[in-house]
Amino acid sequence: MQRRPFVFALAGAALAGGRPALAQGWPDKPIRFVLSQPAGSGPDNVARLLGDRLAKTWGQPVVIDNKPGGQNTIGAQAAARAAADGSTFYFATTAALVTNAYLFKQLPYDPQKDFVPVAFIARSPFGLLVEANSPLRSLQDFIARARSKPGELTLGNEGPRTFSGMISRVLAARLKVDVNQVPYASVGVAVQNAVGGQVEAVVTDLPSTAALVKAGRLRVLAVTTAQRVAGFESVPTFAETLPGFEMVGWFALVAPTGTPAAAIQRANQDVNALLNEREFAERIAAIGPVADGSLGVDQVGAFLRTEHTRWAAATREIGVLPE
Repeated sequence: MQRRPFVFALAGAALAGGRPALAQGWPDKPIRFVLSQPAGSGPDNVARLLGDRLAKTWGQPVVIDNKPGGQNTIGAQAAARAAADGSTFYFATTAALVTNAYLFKQLPYDPQKDFVPVAFIARSPFGLLVEANSPLRSLQDFIARARSKPGELTLGNEGPRTFSGMISRVLAARLKVDVNQVPYASVGVAVQNAVGGQVEAVVTDLPSTAALVKAGRLRVLAVTTAQRVAGFESVPTFAETLPGFEMVGWFALVAPTGTPAAAIQRANQDVNALLNEREFAERIAAIGPVADGSLGVDQVGAFLRTEHTRWAAATREIGVLPE
């Protein structure tokens, strides 16, 4: 796929090209949230929680339309091709809007041109975890172990071209350690092998492992967020060892390019209002992600541009080329 200036830099122009005369009665028909993940997944759980509350605010049903598969391409393509009339939004992940552009030479959608930003939803922190009784009790222990016998320490992830796999490789490069990267077909298997001691450590998202951490079966050595994570305040960030390091998953709401500006602005305001409710944010946190209702439409676009720059640099750093 040819590299272009990131479309979210043109968010204002894209919105202006919509239909600003949209009646204040929006929405006047059911709203659809397209997801690239299956029912019961973390993003799906958050989307349904949000959709249920927004349906009451909007006076219209919010339908969750799961279209998993193809590393997000099936759902993203469906959302990109939907009518830009304010009735369809894409509940998107980092992979769909950013990293896919650096993993595939061709995509059936253009994450840089086919969508405009609507609202930021939440961040999903990742962590470096070990079995609870592991002798690796800190990030410094992990680094020392890896450096003492280069290439021997086993580090599980979901494969070199997945989110956790790329984080694993960036961490190894910046920590200047040589580890044995062990790819798994699913995060569940990787985590279970870490619990069982088949791999010495694993990089994965905190939501999928929080229960095992709380049950005393896994220990988190460090998290990938810039600041320490609520509920894991005793766990250091990688940024405390690697200044400036931040690589997290996230969810954002976007819409097909050409969607009326009035619908986008209204959706942004209503989503942010919900995310800023303490009780609602806590319900999202119980699922795993950390809600953030502080970003206006332009700020969402700026965030996405920053992520584009971050992941472009990261993929170059570890030598990932589009296939």
